[in-house]
Amino acid sequence: MSAPSLSTGARALTRTPLSWPLRRSSMPWMLVPALLFFAAFWLLPFASLIAMGSQPDNSTGANAYWTILTQPHYLRSLGVTVLLSLLVSLTAVALSAVAGCFLARHRFAGRSLLLAILTFPLAFPGVVVGFLVVMLAGRQGLLAEIGLALAGDRWMFAYSLMGLFVGYLYFSIPRVVMTLVAACEKLDPSLEEAARSLGASQWRVVWDVIVPGMAPALFSSGAICFATSMGAFGTAFTLGTNLNVLPLTIYGEFTNYANFATAAALSVVMGGVAWLALILARWLAGEHKGVA
Repeated sequence: MSAPSLSTGARALTRTPLSWPLRRSSMPWMLVPALLFFAAFWLLPFASLIAMGSQPDNSTGANAYWTILTQPHYLRSLGVTVLLSLLVSLTAVALSAVAGCFLARHRFAGRSLLLAILTFPLAFPGVVVGFLVVMLAGRQGLLAEIGLALAGDRWMFAYSLMGLFVGYLYFSIPRVVMTLVAACEKLDPSLEEAARSLGASQWRVVWDVIVPGMAPALFSSGAICFATSMGAFGTAFTLGTNLNVLPLTIYGEFTNYANFATAAALSVVMGGVAWLALILARWLAGEHKGVA
């Protein structure tokens, strides 16, 4: 009875060293389809975009990259977009962190339904989100009707940067809250108990234990919000083409003025800013993970 088991074990031992190098050598080939897709649908088009941005601007005749760095209205559009995206990211992370920790620590009837409601905006494209903002704070929206009834004046902010902020925040929170729920569930409760046993207040526990423990998730989800808000077009287009944000500026350059070089240069700059934000968030998340 023992001989067959020994021969089986010997066969397993002789088979394992041969199969492991085979699996290791085949792994790079598994990346080929993804690399081809990446090159065909991102690397080559983006390289063409960079080359197009080096051509002369239609109005100034100078290099398009130089034009967007010297013309105030392009710099203003970039600054407004970066500031708006930063505010949306900070607000979305703050609200989602509170909601995510609560949902991770409490079990109650209707919790699954509440999570589904919080993530429901992911099903809406940007155009629908913009339309919802109009229905809330537009000329014929709910707030306008309430203001007309109470003060005789319509309350509305849908067609301003405030309306764009609300719209961006609406589709940013679902992208953050589920990540932070998972991050909060992974925290070690014994660390909080130890901090409380040493006399730390609730705020000290939050700032010294919970926030550092969730820092990688906070940075990564905030960077995703920032990058998404930088390039969001549908919501801004629905709320008004006069908003001074970069996606609408790019749209106007190549549709109204056929200024393809400047549109390409603005697109490269916008993508570069979002890419740098993702790199910074990844570095900060790695630093805090190493400290933790």
